[in-house]
Amino acid sequence: MDWAAWFDAPDYEFARQVLQRGVAALYFVAFLSSLNQFPALLGERGLLPVPDYLKGFSRMRRPTLFRWRYSDRLFRAVCATGLVISGVLVLGLPQLGPPWVPLAAFLALWLLYMSVVNVGQTFYGFGWEMLLLEAGFTVAFLGSDQTDPPRTVLILVAWLVFRLEFGAGMIKIRGGREWRDLTALYYHHETQPMPGPLSRQAHLLPKPFHRLEVVGNHFAQLVVPFFLFAPQPLGSTAAGIIIFTQLWLVASGNFAWLNWIAIVLAFAGVSDPVAHAVLPFIPLDWHSTGETPLWWLLITLAASLLLVVLSYGPIKNLFSHYQLMNASFNRWQLVNTYGAFGTVTKQRVEVAVEGTLDEEPDEAADWREYGFKGKPGDVRRLPRQWAPYHLRLDWLMWFLPLRTVHEEWFYAFLGKLLEADAAMLRLLRTDPFDGERPRWVRARTYLYRFATRAEFRETGQRWIRTPLYEAIPPISLRAGK
Repeated sequence: MDWAAWFDAPDYEFARQVLQRGVAALYFVAFLSSLNQFPALLGERGLLPVPDYLKGFSRMRRPTLFRWRYSDRLFRAVCATGLVISGVLVLGLPQLGPPWVPLAAFLALWLLYMSVVNVGQTFYGFGWEMLLLEAGFTVAFLGSDQTDPPRTVLILVAWLVFRLEFGAGMIKIRGGREWRDLTALYYHHETQPMPGPLSRQAHLLPKPFHRLEVVGNHFAQLVVPFFLFAPQPLGSTAAGIIIFTQLWLVASGNFAWLNWIAIVLAFAGVSDPVAHAVLPFIPLDWHSTGETPLWWLLITLAASLLLVVLSYGPIKNLFSHYQLMNASFNRWQLVNTYGAFGTVTKQRVEVAVEGTLDEEPDEAADWREYGFKGKPGDVRRLPRQWAPYHLRLDWLMWFLPLRTVHEEWFYAFLGKLLEADAAMLRLLRTDPFDGERPRWVRARTYLYRFATRAEFRETGQRWIRTPLYEAIPPISLRAGK
């Protein structure tokens, strides 16, 4: 079948290796993150218990293995299975067999993680959840070492990167004025949800550099993605630019696996000759393959056709004046639309949670602040690098002052602190009461900004914070509130 030769891409074996192992590694991180946090946040005794959520659950709209029954034990079994499957894919073991073996492994990851996301409620309401699901489904059809990489699937991975980058660029152009007047990065490094260890240094760079950052961002998101579909070496060059800009975002912040999955997927545009020219230790001839079996060709073409048909909604959305951000057009979360930070917050307001052992919760009481792992708190502490690991509680704390502190989950969180719930306290960096129950807890807000270099030399503080107001007055279990 000479006509079928076009569907094989023998010069993209390096791309396939990176795509399969990289996406599998991010699934491993996602399952590990869920295993460590989900039971406390959403389990049987969580802040938003899944059993309660399932009582009003529409089985037809949200596919999940938990639609019949949820238990923390079953959830842990799902995560353990996901960790094992993703681990063997990272090692490349399923890829040694027939192409249906890695296909089955990736589809299992997709279904298992979808089961988690679809009951995760607000704690799983992030764009990178559906991005990981779509990526897992798409790379499932890349085959194994016994076949050449399918060209149509590589094109569809590039199409995913295009929607991710171009969609984010269009959201910014249509969003806040700061992206159009090139001032967005005056604020972003300081006000982003979870700063990293280099975020303060990035913020303190000269303003002309920040304006250059915005120009580079617009170029990388609005121009470069089109060249992913160009002949080589243009396709590899476009992928390289995307990878470089995403690495800068990795260095300057903590966005879970969003930047890392963009980096992995961008390798779909990198051909073996270009990869070998840049890194000579990458072989040009990975292995010899026989003729692609007709049955496998038909499977990949059917999957490609499905994803092409499902692309209608996202294409229409990209050019809509009312562009949706991080939205799915089907219940299987395939061929979604993406985007982030259409507007940039100009000031950083943090919600601090405090407790006291004193009888009277007045200002004379000994109020002690709980410490979070990633969220800014201690003004002297250097922020840690957490990504691609996702701290879900810390991320939602960032949204509270932007929306309202009167969230159901947040009041449940305060209740867990009053109970000194061990599972919840493990999600925090510090418990000022060492496991003892506080009599009262409250929430206060502060205005945070990065310290200048002079302020840091004088005080040792990386943050300067100013008290604002008491967001939630003292509450106590004893008082029945």
